[in-house]
Amino acid sequence: MKKILSVLMALGMAFSLAACAGSTSSSSEASSTEPEATPAAESEAATSEAAASGTVLSHEEYVAAANETEVTIEAYVQAKQIWNQEESTTSLYLQDQDGAYFVYGVACSQEDYDKLTEGTCIRVTGFKSEWSGEVEIADATFEFVDGADTFVAEPLDATDLLGTDELIDHQNELVTFKGMTVEPSTVEGSDEEYAYLYGWDGSGTEGDDLYFNVSYNGQTYNFTVESDLCDSTTDVYSAVKNLEVGQTIDLEGFLYWYEGANPHITSVTVAG
Repeated sequence: MKKILSVLMALGMAFSLAACAGSTSSSSEASSTEPEATPAAESEAATSEAAASGTVLSHEEYVAAANETEVTIEAYVQAKQIWNQEESTTSLYLQDQDGAYFVYGVACSQEDYDKLTEGTCIRVTGFKSEWSGEVEIADATFEFVDGADTFVAEPLDATDLLGTDELIDHQNELVTFKGMTVEPSTVEGSDEEYAYLYGWDGSGTEGDDLYFNVSYNGQTYNFTVESDLCDSTTDVYSAVKNLEVGQTIDLEGFLYWYEGANPHITSVTVAG
């Protein structure tokens, strides 16, 4: 899902700095009669303090950190989107043994982009943000972690988590969905049915994102082949273009979020 966050991030940073300044001020002026902090509040405060200090956060601490605060994490590259030559940025799908992260528009040279191979460990510093339900790290920089091991995640079978509250707990992880049925997609103003659309509304052309519907246990979901991740030359792009309504397919991809689950699919296998 493409988006422009520069203005929003600037505002977010301003609000974040204001919040930090306010927090420091209120702390120094706090009255001795203030109520004792609860364990939950103390934990959140400790996480915020760690984030502000540049301490590398665990995935649990990252999840607990407030939005629009600066965070630092270490994780392993699982996939990368295209390199934006004009802005010298890319977007990354990262994961460790405890969870996953999406880094949007991280500053990156062409040379470093080429080194961002699957399994490579990097340290990322940026602002934890949320956009239409997708929690990500934006306005970020990164560095390679010298001497670190490599890690490539095994996909989690999230089929039975579809439609449950637990699914979002695995946001941005590499996942699989098995036994899905291809459902028809339509364009507004037309009764014609398609197995996929170029763009979310069918207004795109070859090379744009592909959107397609699948169902499981009577519920229909909309999945995406993100062209910045898997362009028109990839096997998955071709596979989606060859889908037929009614087919049973197995899918693999990253559990991206946009107003609900909107996985970025990287592999499609026709099962029947």
